[in-house]
Amino acid sequence: MPLTREEAALLLRGPLFRNVDKALLFRLAEEEGASRVRFEPGVVYSPQDFRRSLAVVLDGQLRVTKGALAVSVLKAGDLFGAAALYSDEAEFAATVTAQRPSLCLMLEQQLVDRLLAEQSQIRENYLRYLTGRIRFLSGRLQTLSQPGAEGKLARYLLSGSGSSCPATELCRRLGVSRASLYRAFSALEDSGLIVRKGKSITIIDPAGLETVL
Repeated sequence: MPLTREEAALLLRGPLFRNVDKALLFRLAEEEGASRVRFEPGVVYSPQDFRRSLAVVLDGQLRVTKGALAVSVLKAGDLFGAAALYSDEAEFAATVTAQRPSLCLMLEQQLVDRLLAEQSQIRENYLRYLTGRIRFLSGRLQTLSQPGAEGKLARYLLSGSGSSCPATELCRRLGVSRASLYRAFSALEDSGLIVRKGKSITIIDPAGLETVL
């Protein structure tokens, strides 16, 4: 089934096909190895059941977990499947769960290989995407490795990740309870390391905040 104009526009804004010729996208969707797959809520990708494909979310929402760790939430335009695309070890694959009916463009490994070899813009985009994911996951693991809520929150703030994240989402990212998060904020503020005004957080003493790590 061919891409719609809305789906093509979405892909052009995403990390893999940014600045790519639109005509290429419409041809791509018709090629062997490309398919639009609709997933019902539930596990769609896991270390025990995965395909060597790169998927782009066209619609819906999916949750990525690695063991007991919630890694990220995927929405329209996001990618998944890269971890297992070139790996012989299924353990490297995360689990992806559709949280509601979701539609994805699936690109099989052979097709991805050809696109990377023939299309320099796609190759550049993909390398940039992988680099960004490595940085994100490294920061995520460092944050979760901190011994307490204050250390986790301090690393998050020092990373420059922003202060507009809702409390519920921040608790999920840091792996702490809401009560622990509020206590950590209060402790850092009482120590004169940060100042909170509404949703805005200002780091007053970066060096001091680093000592919390």
